Amino acid sequence: MDVSERVDASAEEVIRRNAVTVQGPERAPVMVFAHGYGTNQSTWAGIAAHFTADYRVVLFDYVGSGASDLSAYDEQRYDSYDGYAADLIEVLDAVGARDAILVAHSASGMIGALASIERPDLFAQLIMVSPSPRYVNDGDYVGGFSREDVLGLIDAIDANQPSWAAALAPAVTAREDRPEVTEQVRELFAATPQRVAKHFARVVFFSDVRNRLHEVPTPSVILQSAGDIICPPHIGEYLRDRIPQSELVQLESAGHFVHLTEPEMVMGRIRAAL
Repeated sequence: MDVSERVDASAEEVIRRNAVTVQGPERAPVMVFAHGYGTNQSTWAGIAAHFTADYRVVLFDYVGSGASDLSAYDEQRYDSYDGYAADLIEVLDAVGARDAILVAHSASGMIGALASIERPDLFAQLIMVSPSPRYVNDGDYVGGFSREDVLGLIDAIDANQPSWAAALAPAVTAREDRPEVTEQVRELFAATPQRVAKHFARVVFFSDVRNRLHEVPTPSVILQSAGDIICPPHIGEYLRDRIPQSELVQLESAGHFVHLTEPEMVMGRIRAAL
């Protein structure tokens, strides 16, 4: 599905479908927080709350995640990042946003990049936390996973999703000193409907946005964790060198969920980028 082939959904339908929440002054600049794979808007709630005095803060769930309308999950629409980019565009249109700041974790970084190519009027800035344009190794490109790795991950979800979640959560949070974060991520992974967890995993881990990076028209800041098995550190440099107006900020942190394990650090980096 091409991003431009969006359903003509009313604002009310979009807000219900994507469980959109809006806080902050009505006429303030808009700041949108977008979650990554296997999670929902709750992962951004703590940080987002600190921006509601100065920004109109928008949180939402992708269809299939969190409190979204699961009946709207269509494998054909969501068979690529384009379907999710279409959702993001619809959310921004539904709340009347223009020139928004998008703070996007993981897969949402590339979803936001595609949305900005399609509708540059909606975005003033992209702040990507642990993004990757491709997760699977390809020749000289090292994304961090083999095709077999990804197929094994999907098979593990199919075989026993609770065990998969329990094994993956500590690996991706990578912080034994923050067991409460590991438990939060485990619960989110386990709560994702299995149908969505499998299909979305295939979309995310087999995605390839490398050939679109030069088209991104929006100034971008890449926040890269130093120890991240999902998004190896060199990926930040790869993105910086290929997104035209981009800056790389290396974080002295471990894990893929730095906005949960190091919220003060990430909050400070977001404020510094504004």
